[in-house]
Amino acid sequence: MPNPIALAIPFFFLLMGVEIWLARRRGLKLHRFTDSVVDLSCGMTQQILLVFSIAVLAGGYNWLYQFRIFSFSPRSVWPWVIAFFTIDFVYYWWHRLSHEINALWAVHVVHHQSEDYNLAVALRQAVLSVWTIWPLHLPLALLGVPPVVYLVMDSLSTLYQFWIHTELIGKLGWYEWIFNTPAQHRVHHAVNPRYLDKNYAATLSIWDRLFGTFEEEKEQPVYGLVKPLGSFDPMWAQIHHFFDIARRTRNYRGFDKLRVWLKGPEWDFPPAPEITRAQQRKHDVQLSAGEAAVLWVMLVLAIVGTTALLWSQDLWSMSRKLALAAALLVMITGFGLLLERRKAASASSVAPGPA
Repeated sequence: MPNPIALAIPFFFLLMGVEIWLARRRGLKLHRFTDSVVDLSCGMTQQILLVFSIAVLAGGYNWLYQFRIFSFSPRSVWPWVIAFFTIDFVYYWWHRLSHEINALWAVHVVHHQSEDYNLAVALRQAVLSVWTIWPLHLPLALLGVPPVVYLVMDSLSTLYQFWIHTELIGKLGWYEWIFNTPAQHRVHHAVNPRYLDKNYAATLSIWDRLFGTFEEEKEQPVYGLVKPLGSFDPMWAQIHHFFDIARRTRNYRGFDKLRVWLKGPEWDFPPAPEITRAQQRKHDVQLSAGEAAVLWVMLVLAIVGTTALLWSQDLWSMSRKLALAAALLVMITGFGLLLERRKAASASSVAPGPA
């Protein structure tokens, strides 16, 4: 069966183009090229590596499916209903735990690093996230949900969450009482103290209301991390919080070394300060016209290559897939090297001379 996410790639970029066009008509600047490059790079890295791990993920589910308690035909409505509600419920708790346990936050933090909020941010994903949620999906196999049903419903859950990453859509009335919306998810991505660790929903907002984590959008959200990443390196974005935890671990003794990994990321830190958009200083770098042109060309090539890899993953030989994947990962690493070199050059250009 074709990868539903791969089939959706053209629509992702079409909708991002529409978002940029509408934002300009309203006099808004929702996308910054440098930040969007990192968003897309993180998503491409996740999908590239997933090509080589999907056999294990799918194989594990298929193996466990042999021991199912119930048997359903994919033509029956019941496995679809069971899969929809179970996947959504599991996502809520996986998402919540990914904010409440620092070791899981080290994976999920990738999705929250952008200081912008737009459809490109929806594609900013962690390479390890599929591995942290996969064990929680395995009970579906024992319940007798056919693999194809699981794949389709899990993909639809992911696709639903794409459109809620935008500032162009306001509140949606009665729809907000049942389903997750852009207004609700803007709250989730915000670092305003009242918004932290709220609105974990995927498709249904009922779980947040039921378990006490719902927060309505009232004040203007400020996006990013309480402790900003300060980097446009997509590879460093994937691993930086693991290094931060390891560094913190060295500063503790005894059981506190374990608490750093098991407590929330806010453990042993002062409360997050109040912040407004006027106070926020977003990380950015200035590119020359030549650097921007090179980055554009590299980005287009990476997108085309990643799309080709995803669309052809069941047709190509392993050696061909490995060769293209390696080339793409080298190219994506190059994005970070260019942007970080530019940042270093910008910093050195304003550094004070000797006294």
